[in-house]
Amino acid sequence: MVAHDIVFFLAPDDDAVSAMRGRRPGPEFDSVTCRFIEPDSAIAVWDMYFEEPSTEVPTPEQLHGRWPRWVTAPVNDGVEVFALSRRLTRALADAGSAELEELVGRWTTRLRDEDGDDMTDDDLQMVLREVSRLAAAAVSTGGRLYSWSF
Repeated sequence: MVAHDIVFFLAPDDDAVSAMRGRRPGPEFDSVTCRFIEPDSAIAVWDMYFEEPSTEVPTPEQLHGRWPRWVTAPVNDGVEVFALSRRLTRALADAGSAELEELVGRWTTRLRDEDGDDMTDDDLQMVLREVSRLAAAAVSTGGRLYSWSF
């Protein structure tokens, strides 16, 4: 399901995220926002890229089983929070600009194939660069990287 609002954010741990009780992450959390993507499939695409670098766009079947772990599962309000794996967080933190650019190309192609002209109008290169920055902060502080969406 395409989320209207997505916030990738840095938090100390799952307990801090659970204490938010579904609320959007506030200014106390370092974050980056974007709109109109599927955060779970984006995270799965990123994870697959770092495990098997390729410019090929993964099929839905290839992504099956790579979905991120829910910290708070969706309820009637549609809010959900995913935790990015420590392995993916480390890979994003260590990624160079060429890797991020290649990954953005793969991710954008997948979004365009699925959503056509209705895909997000966010600057996905900037979003991924900022998520990589958050990942580096998570690695250096021992925190975790999460995705909140509605």
